[in-house]
Amino acid sequence: MTVITRRLDEPDHRMRARAPKGATARVARQAQASPAAYVFLIIVLLGSAFPLWWSFVIGSKDAAAINSGQVSLLPGGNFLANASTVISTLPFWKALGNSIIVSTVVSVLVVLLSTLAGFAFAKLRFRGREGLLLFVIATMCVPTQLGVVPLFIVMAKLGWIGGLWAVILPALVNAFGVFWMTQYLRESLPDELVEAARVDGASTLRIFWSVALPAARPGAAMLGLFTFIYTWTNFFWPFIVLEPGNPTLPVALQQLQAAYYVDYSLVLAGVVLAAIPLLIVFVLAGRQLVSGIMQGAVKG
Repeated sequence: MTVITRRLDEPDHRMRARAPKGATARVARQAQASPAAYVFLIIVLLGSAFPLWWSFVIGSKDAAAINSGQVSLLPGGNFLANASTVISTLPFWKALGNSIIVSTVVSVLVVLLSTLAGFAFAKLRFRGREGLLLFVIATMCVPTQLGVVPLFIVMAKLGWIGGLWAVILPALVNAFGVFWMTQYLRESLPDELVEAARVDGASTLRIFWSVALPAARPGAAMLGLFTFIYTWTNFFWPFIVLEPGNPTLPVALQQLQAAYYVDYSLVLAGVVLAAIPLLIVFVLAGRQLVSGIMQGAVKG
């Protein structure tokens, strides 16, 4: 084995020796980011973080400081008091629990169903596959507002108005998720691996569970993270279908603006409180997200 390894390594060493030094240096320079790239990334980072920072600055001040028109970029000392007012004024903990339940259930089921559909479209052969996939993608062009009235009628017929199932059930089928997982599995899962599992006697569900799902893990992590963020911040449909006493977090925060006078320090303190769980989720899932992006870039 040692002799074989050395023989395999010898051409590689000879190729390295033959490679011109100028080409090696040129490749090394291309692999390093230029100072302009770092400046651009810093600007993008500051621009992305500024809205959250500004919300924290306004949420840490009182109404008098905001109305004075001389608000600085430095936070004040009233954030904890404003946050306590928000929590005591709204059904905050119930809304937080509802948002966690809805976002978690929707994210898990969207990932599972989208991966199942993506595996079928990417690796199974059946009549009308491309046309059906095109139809699924075409549904992304239909505005959500067009389906509100019939969807509300269906939820009313089922008796789910005011409950969390009225928010969860319509979100389980995601055309973007199906398209994303189809494209990801086409690139990341070789056909030879599926055929080998089929030759070994594995069923279609067994192939999906043991072969396709591990291969789709980075893409599924990205889809789950995006779905969680979208569901957590979704306001339109929960505002229509949920009762005021059983809201999700964005719907509950809307109650801070229901009065004639809006205290923006309280509103933005509530926004910061609602964003904290998203930051925690992003930090925990950020490694999988970066891994999925890098793996997709390498495959491309």
